This record gives sequence, C-alpha cells and structure tokens, in this order.
Amino acid sequence: MHDAWLQPQWPAPPWVQAICTTRQGGVSKSPFDSFNLGDHVGDDPEAVQRNRQALRDSLVARPVFLSQLHGVEVQPLALEQADGLPADASLTRAAGLACTILVADCLPILFTDRSGSFVAAAHAGWRGLAGLQGRGVLESLVDQVLATGNTSTEALLAWIGPGIGPQAFEVGSEVRAIFVDSDPNAAICFQPTDRDGKWLADLAQLARLRLGKLGLRNIFGNDGSKDWCTVHNPSRFFSHRRDRISGRMAACIWLAR
Repeated sequence: MHDAWLQPQWPAPPWVQAICTTRQGGVSKSPFDSFNLGDHVGDDPEAVQRNRQALRDSLVARPVFLSQLHGVEVQPLALEQADGLPADASLTRAAGLACTILVADCLPILFTDRSGSFVAAAHAGWRGLAGLQGRGVLESLVDQVLATGNTSTEALLAWIGPGIGPQAFEVGSEVRAIFVDSDPNAAICFQPTDRDGKWLADLAQLARLRLGKLGLRNIFGNDGSKDWCTVHNPSRFFSHRRDRISGRMAACIWLAR
C-alpha cells in the first residue's frame, strides 16, 4: 500500500481489507497526476492501465470497476464478473474480489459487518443519496444486504471516505428541498449562504443521517471536517468541482479469505 492511501479505522474483522487511494503514487501526468484510476476523464489510457494494475497488485485482489450512473442500482459481484456493470453500488461474499468505487467529490461508502460475512461499496453523491421519495443508493444497498445474508443492521459497519466538504458544496434550493421534503431532519445539513437561493450542503452528514434512519449505529470515517474535503486538499485529493478536469480516486473493500 502507498503510504498516502487511507485505510479505514473501524472494528472490522482482520480478513476484511479496505483502502481509499489518494492522488499520489501513480504515473499519470498533469492534470491527472498522478494516481488517476478513471478511464473516462481524458487521461492517457496506458497510464490509467498502469495505475489500475498497480492498484490490483497492492490489493492482492481484483478490483471490479462499475459504470457509475449517479443512481441507486446495486449489483452483486461473482468471481467471473467483468468491469463495467451499470450500478452505483456493489456487494460480494466471494474472497478476492474488491468492490470498487471511483470518486472525485462524491462520497465512497464502504460496508461490512462484525462477522465479516460480506463487503460492499456505494457511490454517494447527492443524487444517489436522495434517490426517489427518500429511497437512495444506501437504502437499496442495505436492503439487499439484509435480504441476501444472515446479518442485521445492528451488526453493520460503514466507513465514509473523503468527499466535498460542507464549506465547499454549494447547492440550490431545489436540492435542499429534495432532502428536507422526505426528511425534515435533513434541514440541519444545509446552511444558507449570502447568495440568494444557495445553500452549503454537508454531504457526509446527509449520508450519516440516512444510515442512521436505516438503523446503523456504527458509522466511521468522514465527519465533515476539512481534512476529509476533496476541494480543500488539492495535493492529496482529486476534485472535479475544484478542477473540472480531474482524475479519480478509488475506494476498495474485499475479503482476504
């Protein structure tokens, strides 16, 4: 593992392994320097493949890259699974496969349970979190985990990775309304700005609120502070909103046995 990459600090069993890359450690040239893993952002394809191979070698597992849609679709992964599934979350109970999410402002959220019976990863920007009528990607993923395995919400662990922070994420009133209309408690996640109809949104807090409503009590990682903000840490994190032309980081979780 590269020293600059993040590893969740959470009470997962030792055979549950997880990392979130940063922009350090790869071969891509500016503005994708240097560990860009996105193959859809305009980077040199050979550099992206070299970075992806370095990631795979570091994991000792095969990362499965999705075709992310900012939606709520969840896909289970099997050993023969190829890249490119259209979804914004994946889960597996097979060893050696890494559920993988690409991000550059949206939140990566990783999941397992206290017995390490599965791993899962979700791509959670505001659209995926909001979904339709209060049912977003997190609801879809947790429902599928509970329906297909022998676990409970009390046993679930979630880790929220870096994303755009509440000091940088300006949204319109229509975005605030989507969340507040489905849950009035979401109002605490928005602060007014001095621009008419604009609000600063706390994406990590919105995710924590959604997870809490689902019954999760063991939520770790991003607390909304500046150290986790992709926009405010340009030497560490890619950010599409900051740079417009940007690489992508990966959050990966896998079973080592």
